[in-house]
Amino acid sequence: MYKICENKVIADSVYKMILGGDTSIITAPGQFINIKLDGYFLRRPISICDYDENTITIIYKVVGEGTEYMSKLKTGAELDCLVGLGNGYTLNNAEKPLLIGGGVGVPPLYNLAKKLIENGRTPDVIIGFNTKSEVFLEDGFKKLGCNVYVTTADGSYGIKGFVTDAMKEVEYDYFYTCGPMPMFRAVEEVALTSGQFSFEERMGCGFGACMGCSCKTKDGYKRICKDGPVLLREEIIW
Repeated sequence: MYKICENKVIADSVYKMILGGDTSIITAPGQFINIKLDGYFLRRPISICDYDENTITIIYKVVGEGTEYMSKLKTGAELDCLVGLGNGYTLNNAEKPLLIGGGVGVPPLYNLAKKLIENGRTPDVIIGFNTKSEVFLEDGFKKLGCNVYVTTADGSYGIKGFVTDAMKEVEYDYFYTCGPMPMFRAVEEVALTSGQFSFEERMGCGFGACMGCSCKTKDGYKRICKDGPVLLREEIIW
């Protein structure tokens, strides 16, 4: 059980929730938690944005009844959470890493940026949104010391266009990305290096038992919740 320490809106329909509890099982950036909500059969998988010894920070967007329910939870309430699920990002020896996030795919890149910086490599960051009112975490990445490029599809803030437009302006030798499938396909078309993709996928159990989130790769079928959500560019079948 994890206690809600904070639950507040940070952008249009986007909320930040801080949960207090044991975080010792979290081993890598890009892992997720699976939250049980009263009255709902399936848990809600949410990527971990950041964590320390006693708290987990998640950022989620209200897109349905479950997340609408979450947005109304008050400080002090408790949530039943499965923690430290999935295989996260693997840090390598790239000298100029690039992080690419779209919408609610942005949060897991924040802790990844911190881990890269701890290892002596400050990444460039590209974050993409539909419009200015949806932008979040720009200041957070900047406070870490990252160069941040913000794109909006309608041109209301930052670079007009998509994350792939900003990729043309950045020099990099490896990339990490998280976001929706259309963005992934666009990144795959223009990316110049190897990289890691963290997939957003509907899940049943969240820990590999039900096989509901299986996808075919060059190495056979893999479960996004257990073998992923992070997959290497080289193993993905588009």
